[in-house]
Amino acid sequence: MRLDLPPEGYTLEQGGVLKQIEVAYEMCGTLAPDRSNVIYICHALTGDAHVAGIRPGEQEPDGWWEGMIGPGRGIDTDYYCVVCANILTGCKGTTGPSSINPDTGKPYGASFPAVRVRDMVEVQYLFLRQLGIERLVAVVGGSFGGMQVLEWAIRYPAFIGRAVVIAAAASLNAQALAFDIIGRRSITEDPRWRLGNYYASYRKPKLGLGQARRLAHITYLSEASMSDKFGRARREEWLNGSELFKLKARLRFRTTFEVESYLDHQARKFINRFDANSYLHITRAMDEFDLREQYGSLEQAFAAVQAPVLVVALSGDWLFTPEQSEEMVRALLALGKPVSYFHLKAPAGHDAFLTHIDQLAPVIRAFLPWVGTPVAANGRRDTSDGAQEAAYRAVVAMVPAGSRVLDLGCGEGRLLRLLQREKQTRGTGLEVDFASAQATLDGGCNVLLDALHDDQATTEDGGLSLLPDDSFDIVVLSETLQVMKRPHLVIDEVLRVAGHAVVSFPNFGYLPTRLKLLLSGRMPKDRHLPYEWYDTPNIHLFTFKDFVDLCRREQIVIRKVRLLASTRLGRWLIGCGLANAGAERVIVHIERGRGAEHDEQLDG
Repeated sequence: MRLDLPPEGYTLEQGGVLKQIEVAYEMCGTLAPDRSNVIYICHALTGDAHVAGIRPGEQEPDGWWEGMIGPGRGIDTDYYCVVCANILTGCKGTTGPSSINPDTGKPYGASFPAVRVRDMVEVQYLFLRQLGIERLVAVVGGSFGGMQVLEWAIRYPAFIGRAVVIAAAASLNAQALAFDIIGRRSITEDPRWRLGNYYASYRKPKLGLGQARRLAHITYLSEASMSDKFGRARREEWLNGSELFKLKARLRFRTTFEVESYLDHQARKFINRFDANSYLHITRAMDEFDLREQYGSLEQAFAAVQAPVLVVALSGDWLFTPEQSEEMVRALLALGKPVSYFHLKAPAGHDAFLTHIDQLAPVIRAFLPWVGTPVAANGRRDTSDGAQEAAYRAVVAMVPAGSRVLDLGCGEGRLLRLLQREKQTRGTGLEVDFASAQATLDGGCNVLLDALHDDQATTEDGGLSLLPDDSFDIVVLSETLQVMKRPHLVIDEVLRVAGHAVVSFPNFGYLPTRLKLLLSGRMPKDRHLPYEWYDTPNIHLFTFKDFVDLCRREQIVIRKVRLLASTRLGRWLIGCGLANAGAERVIVHIERGRGAEHDEQLDG
């Protein structure tokens, strides 16, 4: 598609002008009559428009994200129409250095102007508007594509419904910059590059481009994945010693290690499909992308963001590290923006977002809005007994309407949805279990997941270090505190994140529980402590009195207490003032305090 540009052409951010811009794109799925079902995919550094599906003349699908896009997949083409276009400066149909300059009738080569990420995204926007699309369901991208998604969310906040940023960052770190710099130097120091004007020559700068690809490909894999794939394995020697001396000196120092053969294979594939000048321009645009430098801070950069954002980090990624993803999440949370975060186990490294998508696909599917009938909690029903329902209702009663709520240990998000429905809260869950976090996301709530800590008992602060000070109005710990390794540290962190908290816990001082332990000599198992001693998630069993003592010692103010009992005995004991013996569950509203004052309002 040729863009409709003004007579003077399109002016780039750095001042260059393109008089014509062609955009190569592909669609997967059926476009709705009103064009309301479009998801735009931003491809990564050396990708193209062929994200999924079978092109004319092909027998098998071979898109670069084939496992993610299609009927019933993470991005379901039974509902959505997926659009992907080759980026500006690309070499797969969109205008780039190898394109014909209308002023000269020859390839641009060295005369192609500098392009930045802002230009790429603006061209994508102009292209989509020319297609008649007035708003996107979502914009999705990984790696350099994720950087484009960030630019989309900042520049066109009202045009996108949701933003998915995968294995990306607000800027490259110094190590990633260094790899790009050396890669570009490999190309520009290749004599065949000819200062970018090599298109008329039969000899292209393949040696430099191949070296750049070898170097870059190392960064796409983790050390563990390279060790698993290759280790120090060797292939059969392809030349004997006497033959080696007949070749150029550089060939004498090639090895028989499998990893060298693999990198050579990747280089050969790449030089046959990609243009060296495009590689130079795109990597330079990626290096220059820096939201802090452009806006002053991430908070200022994200101030205009409107769409809910999903940020995904991969554990084995050392090119775009999880810490860089967390910086973006922290800035969005500080602004009160709707953001979800999934830190996934992906030991394969950066390229895992393309090659290992067993967890990524369901996360994206859960985040996207349902075109048909919404399915809460990923199709699972909410189940709870009467006692649990009463505890939830007591928590809801203590949460102010319209507040920003963090549910620590949110499970499948049932309490969050209840608060959202009855108190119009803006809720976010914090979870360590992947399936529960996915269900929370699928139910329409924001959620933060760190899948590296799949046991809450192993975390020192419940994952709260990710959150800025006072980023929420109130934190809910519903049956969560007793599974934490350091409950007192968790409470300190909770009251840093929000000035108020509602804590719900089973009371081990309940009289029938005490009697069972006394008479049987065994750890009790009943309705409010339903686990065997050897498989219980509860690692700290404490009483109402213990909790009050902890609050006094930590100078935490108790504002209100709700005591729950499902038996007549329990209610009678509470009525007699024996709360510690009569309560099965306790719900406490606490807040930060400078002294050990208490303003307990007991409600049985």
